[in-house]
Amino acid sequence: MIAGLYIAVIIIGYLLGSLPFGVIIGRVLGKTDIRNIGSGKTGMTNVMRAAGKKGAALSLIFDVGKGALAVYIAKLIFNAVDINGYPMMTIYFAQVVAALAAIAGHSWSVFLKFKGGRGVNTFLGALLVMFWPAAIVGGGLTLIIGLITKFMSLGSIVGSVIAFVMLIILNYLEVDLLNLYPHIAYVIYAMIGAIFIYVMHRDNIRRLVTGKERKLGEKTGTENLPSTGS
Repeated sequence: MIAGLYIAVIIIGYLLGSLPFGVIIGRVLGKTDIRNIGSGKTGMTNVMRAAGKKGAALSLIFDVGKGALAVYIAKLIFNAVDINGYPMMTIYFAQVVAALAAIAGHSWSVFLKFKGGRGVNTFLGALLVMFWPAAIVGGGLTLIIGLITKFMSLGSIVGSVIAFVMLIILNYLEVDLLNLYPHIAYVIYAMIGAIFIYVMHRDNIRRLVTGKERKLGEKTGTENLPSTGS
């Protein structure tokens, strides 16, 4: 039964993550396919190039929502069935599996021929349901660093790493923060997420090092060009 439940949350998480809100917003507000401009990715940063700040804000909300909803549904499913005899960590790891499936769906959407974004906002959305203080800190740093430096890719990498570091410290010290406990499953999730985000931004990192990374807000043509963010 538990295996079937895990399969269910994986499928639900992946399909939720696959919903191409960025592409939809780009077409409705920007009258263009965002996959043909900038980085070609479907995340908030590229949506901003096509649909402006309003489109970017909507993309942020929907992409965060995908991750949050995937984890919330996983919690509902596992809380709704009798799993007596199974360790409590089963529910925690179900949330992690659902979250990772949502990130995979966002990055390799079944609706976009297995292409998509870099998964940053979906990662943070899932973390928001698991342990919201780390998501707020990580997401806040992502935006602050991205807006100050104009390199959203840098903000994304730093924000995800800080969220992981925060969780591992609180878990090691066994600190209950606002009556929330940073379970080891959440630490593992944040670690995998931070590594994933780093890998997905490896091209951005190379351009940051060489000084060729496109800054947030710079004009871009209709062709695929090196660019920042998701």
